Amino acid sequence: MKPNPGDILLLTKEASVQFTRPITFRVIGVVTDWITYDGWVWLDGYKLDKKGDAVEKRRIFVRLAGLRVLVAAVGDGRIKRPQRR
Repeated sequence: MKPNPGDILLLTKEASVQFTRPITFRVIGVVTDWITYDGWVWLDGYKLDKKGDAVEKRRIFVRLAGLRVLVAAVGDGRIKRPQRR
């Protein structure tokens, strides 16, 4: 799963060991000009509080397989919530 600007992610230790306490993160950009390990990516975005407000801008290094999408962005700016199984 490659994240897109506008996606809202839940980051846990499955994404990176730095997230022993999960955080909610809104992606504003994917850093593509840096070389990384296969399956890892640098993301720019905002840590969100419980109300969904941005509280801290961050650049994070995460494992793609460990990302959990809470809300997926759609190309026209709308959001699409993942289907429940």
